[in-house]
Amino acid sequence: MSEPLDLSEVRTYPLRERKNLVSTELFGSVLSPHGEFAAFLDSLPDILRARDLKEVCSRIVAATAASREIVLASGAHQIKLGMAPYVMRLIEEGLVTAVAMNGAAAVHDSEIAMIGATSEDVAESIQDGSFGMARETGEFLNAAIAEGARTGEGLGAAVGRKIAEDKLPHRQLSLLHFCHTKDVQATVHVAYGTDVVHMHPSADGALTGKATEIDFRKLAAVVCRLEGGVMLNVGSAVVLPEVFLKCLSIARNLGHEVSGFTAVNLDMIQHYRPQENVLRRPTLPRGRGFALTGNLEILFPLITHCLLDLKARAIPKK
Repeated sequence: MSEPLDLSEVRTYPLRERKNLVSTELFGSVLSPHGEFAAFLDSLPDILRARDLKEVCSRIVAATAASREIVLASGAHQIKLGMAPYVMRLIEEGLVTAVAMNGAAAVHDSEIAMIGATSEDVAESIQDGSFGMARETGEFLNAAIAEGARTGEGLGAAVGRKIAEDKLPHRQLSLLHFCHTKDVQATVHVAYGTDVVHMHPSADGALTGKATEIDFRKLAAVVCRLEGGVMLNVGSAVVLPEVFLKCLSIARNLGHEVSGFTAVNLDMIQHYRPQENVLRRPTLPRGRGFALTGNLEILFPLITHCLLDLKARAIPKK
């Protein structure tokens, strides 16, 4: 029987010395509504996935008009691939009302705020054990996690607040920072041992568990209000679909009907858990689930611009 490994001797190195695969110079930009994307959507065949794309966009805009909850659950790739600015714009337009992300997404979001770059070369760094060992990433996130557990604000809120308080140089591209400044709920859902910061000497499993448990209950409170709204899962194959299913069961157990909502899964491959635990089981019998398949760095900006155009056409600004 092995004793738990002591991590106090783990060697870390400065984040700025790491070779990154993604930098903010590669990020896309959000266009102002001008009608062309709505016209493009109208021009598509009313068949199969094109019909689903039209229906998804229409349902999200309708949920916005009806002041319903629109939850965006983000896997790590959405943040790593530079799509936070698109989510920010959707939040500004009321097309997203709450954000949930997994732990890896919070890692990428924090590194982007710190140095304007993220995504190390894992195949290279795993060879010498330097994978995941950037010092500032672990120190920053584990300090925020500890604070979020102690104050009761939870993980997502604490990270967003710390990014703001530390005045990280690229904070304008951090989704957690944006949610903090706009007072929009952002939660982070951690499976311990899956994120690089768990390898660092500063990691505390008990505090991480407490902080993410607070966020779990925060998300459950939002799901209680999901009736007639939209659950949008973007690139999370396991953690967030499982978290959502438990939140939904809590909501219904407490007497909230939570039916008649729309569930959408966006990913480059359609996996079992999103299909069953986001799209099919939760929407029975009165809801509807949609699976849209494609590379997220193309599909999500496309949907964002279609939504902005449709909203501008359907809900004119006063």
